[in-house]
Amino acid sequence: MGELFRSEEMTLAQLFLQSEAAYCCVSELGELGMVQFRDLNPDVNVFQRKFVNEVRRCEEMDRKLRFVEKEIKKANIPIVDTGENPEVPFPRDMIDLEATFEKLENELKEINTNQEALKKNFLELTELKHILRRTQQFFDEMEDPNLLEESSSLLDPSEAGRGRR
Repeated sequence: MGELFRSEEMTLAQLFLQSEAAYCCVSELGELGMVQFRDLNPDVNVFQRKFVNEVRRCEEMDRKLRFVEKEIKKANIPIVDTGENPEVPFPRDMIDLEATFEKLENELKEINTNQEALKKNFLELTELKHILRRTQQFFDEMEDPNLLEESSSLLDPSEAGRGRR
């Protein structure tokens, strides 16, 4: 991979490429890492540029990959760094990658939604279980005659005086 230092000698060149070959040529130049591109049309609006839709698609795929990476890190799954950059896919392969990333993002979002719903259900059921246990304890105490006498004497002050005699 090349380095772009200010003191390193550079050459300014202008490339004229056929649009069919531009993707592969720019891809190869990017893999070398020794090229810096200059905007020859700085006055043209971003939305009027020729490949703006392709750039948007790439940005959207990048966003989806960042989302997947965040979910992987949230799940404490180690990401192995091979140190290699994968080859740039051909334009026809980009469509398949887009579909794969879209499917993966949707599945992860659905999993997150289901997980939140399950957590909510678990907490509600745990709360109900504790309520039922307390209710059962209450009714068990009411069935015990010894406890019933003690509780009635606590409630009726006239009974409390008679019980001590």
